[in-house]
Amino acid sequence: MIEKRYGIIFDMDNTLLQSRIDFGGMKKAVFEEMVVRGLCAADLAWRDHTASQLIELARESGKMTQEAETVIWGAVERFEREGMHEAILEPHVPDMLADLHEHGYLTVLTNNARSAAVEALTRTGIAHYFDYIAGREQMTALKPSPSGILYVQNQYPHVPGERWIFIGDSWIDGKAAQDGGIRFFAYRGDVEEMERRGVRPHVHIRHMKELAGHVRD
Repeated sequence: MIEKRYGIIFDMDNTLLQSRIDFGGMKKAVFEEMVVRGLCAADLAWRDHTASQLIELARESGKMTQEAETVIWGAVERFEREGMHEAILEPHVPDMLADLHEHGYLTVLTNNARSAAVEALTRTGIAHYFDYIAGREQMTALKPSPSGILYVQNQYPHVPGERWIFIGDSWIDGKAAQDGGIRFFAYRGDVEEMERRGVRPHVHIRHMKELAGHVRD
């Protein structure tokens, strides 16, 4: 049996799965709930934030009640489940996972609810490849915070930091990886946005079939 030498963390949406989540609609729904509940100003530039960042702003207002947070996260989860119901795999993902699973601990780190992630990965036939699936419930703060990175690493303390890799499509994935002290492999994504946010990928990947060669370099 081949010794597992790597810790490999995957983002899910637009990395493993072609996301159908309406992120714009999700952000708008969160923003509207915040305005109605007096958690932010009506002129807030909500399009410049992720849904999780908007929720963090609501917390920072000091006015967020448990009831309000439950309602807002409920709206987020509705968009997640609707978007993932029709999600399909990114090209070459099954072959890539089959190639890598003997060489590393394969994990998923997503800002989505863990139950929704498990459901989507199971429906698309790849859940069995992963040693661990972490959702927002496992983080103290969502990506771009490195909280989830550190949580996943703590599940495999025998894997040294230099052997960890995070593969994702977004600047928030890259920021989480950098602040967590591990390498970031950018899968497609908006390169200009990453540069603007100070994210410097270790490598850029256009096709998942390229990943195995980079992991073993």
